[in-house]
Amino acid sequence: MKQFLVIQTAFLGDAVLVTGILEKLHAHFPDAAIDLVVRKGNEGLFDGHPFLRKLFVWDKRQGKTRALFRLIGELRRTEYDHIINAQRFLSTGLMTVLARGKEKVGFDKNPLSFLFSRKVDHIIGDGRHEVDRLNALIAHLTDGSRPLPRLYPSEAARAELDQLIDGSSDQLICIAPASVWFTKQWPEHKWVELIKALPSDHRVLLIGAPGDVPLCERIVQAAGRGEVLAGQLSLLGTAALMERTSMNYVNDSAPLHIASAMNAPVTAVFCSTVPAFGFGPLRANSRIVETTEKLDCRPCGLHGYKACPKGHFRCAEGVDAPQVAS
Repeated sequence: MKQFLVIQTAFLGDAVLVTGILEKLHAHFPDAAIDLVVRKGNEGLFDGHPFLRKLFVWDKRQGKTRALFRLIGELRRTEYDHIINAQRFLSTGLMTVLARGKEKVGFDKNPLSFLFSRKVDHIIGDGRHEVDRLNALIAHLTDGSRPLPRLYPSEAARAELDQLIDGSSDQLICIAPASVWFTKQWPEHKWVELIKALPSDHRVLLIGAPGDVPLCERIVQAAGRGEVLAGQLSLLGTAALMERTSMNYVNDSAPLHIASAMNAPVTAVFCSTVPAFGFGPLRANSRIVETTEKLDCRPCGLHGYKACPKGHFRCAEGVDAPQVAS
């Protein structure tokens, strides 16, 4: 029986996308044992995941370095056939190098990639989606087909959702208005305009983390419509909701990838970032909306900024609500 270790300790959206690797490894090696390392906060995505033997969680809040080496000690208890590092930082390089594995695969941008058995190019903007870049890590073990992410909401997560929406069979629209980065977030007043433009016979539900509640509440109050579910749903409960809606409206952020993993309809608004980076939606029932104005400042960065470097934020202000709602 083969034993795989997959490492992805980046943000929530990255943890969603790496599920494509889990899907593909299981498809090609159905009897294999697959373990996964994620950062604290992302573990809820994998509750009851059918293909995982063990989930390791790196809790940086318990002393980042101490927790890292404690985790590496746990990883060293197993000798893996293949260690697949989907992250490009030094910390995961240490996990890869110090864990016991016959083959160690990772991206060339990892500072310790020179110690890997096999390293793969990772180039942002090369025309490939991130899932295709991830596939390059395992193509030699599987094939060249695109690995699509997938999440598995449990019955408990679905029950949690039903309780929050009172088991409603109404037409639902989901909005995820927040982003960690200001310049990746469509402005608050634009979300208000969008809600006012949506069909009146649909329930509008706003989702997000607990810290997004004030933003969602302001949007609902200004729009005169909508319900705030931010901070009330688990990650898999959120996935179950997005699967059930007639449309999900999101930024270039984690909910976009959750929609892809659930094959849920999604409209993604790209502001300072661009789909060419390789983090757009993956399914046929998706659409991307971005400004049609040619801006020499866009994209201004891979992850966005806390404020528009030019001060005008035209990449976001240039996207109109009717354009998004249509």
